Amino acid sequence: MAKNHFKIEHEKHFKGKEISGIILGGQDGLVNVLGVVLGVASATNNPFVVMVAGLAATFAETISMAAVAYTSTKADRDYYMAERKLEEQEIEQVPEREVEEIRGIYAKKGFKGKLLDQVVKVITSDKKIWIDTMMTEELNLSQRFDESPFKTAAIVFVATLIGSILPLIPFALLPVGNAIIVALLTSVAVLFVVGTMKAKLTVGNWFISGLELAAIGTTAALTGYFVGLGLGKIFGTNVAGVG
Repeated sequence: MAKNHFKIEHEKHFKGKEISGIILGGQDGLVNVLGVVLGVASATNNPFVVMVAGLAATFAETISMAAVAYTSTKADRDYYMAERKLEEQEIEQVPEREVEEIRGIYAKKGFKGKLLDQVVKVITSDKKIWIDTMMTEELNLSQRFDESPFKTAAIVFVATLIGSILPLIPFALLPVGNAIIVALLTSVAVLFVVGTMKAKLTVGNWFISGLELAAIGTTAALTGYFVGLGLGKIFGTNVAGVG
């Protein structure tokens, strides 16, 4: 029963972690590339230049996000495994102390008497469950359990790539002026949906969460737009067909 419960909880946890990686990568890619393409579009009014800048930003952002996801996940996993190895050694070398630690953990949860003795006996009779319990209850490290850096990096890579490409699609199909409007409105709508998904994974009002993320994306996009517009006027590049 304890093993099955532990497995189910981990499956739920890592499904949430995967969705979190998708949201993080997609959000980051979309916001960053949107700001870049709107800035370049307002500065040059040239669809070719916009696409080149957007694609360069897309691949730079995608590789960067995947690399960060890989290194951070690997560091977390290595730390978890080091702590787990230490717990294994302590159970082998000083089992009596580790038993008392289990007893203390569950005594604080309200267990007492024969029930407490039974809980301690069940947990310490299986070494794996014993170590798992020490990791989750004593060290609070269940989030780093068996997480693959390659899988996390791949999820973030794909999510960032998709999110980054979304703002570019209007510029491949429409005149620059129309593409700016469509890219902005589409991206804000997508960010709002992503914000609502984040609220479901964590806590909070879904509407407020969606609105916050949409506002962040809008701010980044408009900042890029007006910076590009200003630079275009300063350097006289804001003309159709430049390049």
